[in-house]
Amino acid sequence: MIPVALARPTGQRRLLAALVGTNAAAYIGTSVPISLLLVTHLTSIAGAEATSAFSLVTGIGGLTGLLANPLGGRISDRTAARFGRRRTWIFTAGLGAAILLVVMGWTTAVWQVALGWALITALIAFQLAASSALAADQVAPARRGTVSGVVAFVALAGPVLGFALVSAVPALPWLQWGVVGVLSAAGVLMTVVLVRDPRHQVPDEKPSLALVLRSYWVNPRKHPAFGWAWVVRFLITAAWASNSYLAFVFTQRFGVPTGEVAGKILVLTLIGILCVAVTAWLTGWLSDRIQRQKPFVLGGGLVLAAGLVVVALSPAIPVVYAGAGIMSLGYGTFLATDFALCLRMLPDPESAGRDFAVLNLASILPVAAVPFVAPALLAAGGFAVLFGGLAILGVAGAVSVLRLPDIGQEGQPRFAAMTRG
Repeated sequence: MIPVALARPTGQRRLLAALVGTNAAAYIGTSVPISLLLVTHLTSIAGAEATSAFSLVTGIGGLTGLLANPLGGRISDRTAARFGRRRTWIFTAGLGAAILLVVMGWTTAVWQVALGWALITALIAFQLAASSALAADQVAPARRGTVSGVVAFVALAGPVLGFALVSAVPALPWLQWGVVGVLSAAGVLMTVVLVRDPRHQVPDEKPSLALVLRSYWVNPRKHPAFGWAWVVRFLITAAWASNSYLAFVFTQRFGVPTGEVAGKILVLTLIGILCVAVTAWLTGWLSDRIQRQKPFVLGGGLVLAAGLVVVALSPAIPVVYAGAGIMSLGYGTFLATDFALCLRMLPDPESAGRDFAVLNLASILPVAAVPFVAPALLAAGGFAVLFGGLAILGVAGAVSVLRLPDIGQEGQPRFAAMTRG
């Protein structure tokens, strides 16, 4: 077995550019279709049944992505291809997804869209698992905050570029889907050209059901710090999931006509992108400068919770905008350092792909879980209880980070242990 430490890493600037490419490809390939192309495409195919068709397609896609991400991480960990264990899957899965995105423009039935989108989300899940593991393998500890901030920024800026280019071409399905596919392919190719990923030798291990199931689990009793990092990410992401209910605040609390909601959501989106972009760059860089991560995760979670309280008590629409801006500032601060913090909590470099993919479940599950809890909270006390209850989760997530060791504090008994014998 070749230890990761002996592998010659890619130069840090090249690596940063490579991570920008693969993450931009993945987020453009998912966000632009979910927010726009699937809606318009299914409307032309299914007509009045487009809403139900959209729920079916995105639901199946979400499930396949959820299942594929940890499995993709495990497979990349065990890949011994000469092309590199991470680069192999960034290339094959990312380029495969880009090709299918182009093909989606020619689909003519709901089942075709559902099948195509399920395959795309599965492939992008493999790509993202390998991309996160690449960062774990090669990003220098002193640069992790900066890389974390850049990844957070790309997650928002990439889709904006996608939307701009898709909007600039005629509204022809094959052309719009083709633009997204080409952009995704360009990001993937940029990454594989820049990255050096030495061949990795792995021990012989027979495939088994137990091996597959272990792809979805890291024992928190054996690795307490990892468990607490998972809890922090889950709770703060659950608080941020309230963002999807802001449109209902406009229509149900303030009586905004349905036709005017889109414009207000656009304003909120622009506010969110600006706030997250600024905080992601600034706090990621500052985290590296002062060699601290926990204060930013703690502060980000608390600021996010404060924004939720402002929205919960908002007496007018401008206050909703202000609350949403505060939420975005907090979430951007969290995003900019959470990725770097989680990199430190990974139990074993040899299983970085699998382990980080399990952490990614903490980002995926709240998005699915909050819609099931929201009706009960709304019934209990309307939007004040919904946003207030999720604010409590945000505070709990922020406070939970205090259990984790900061940079240089690993092994100190007052913090959760990295590994327990």
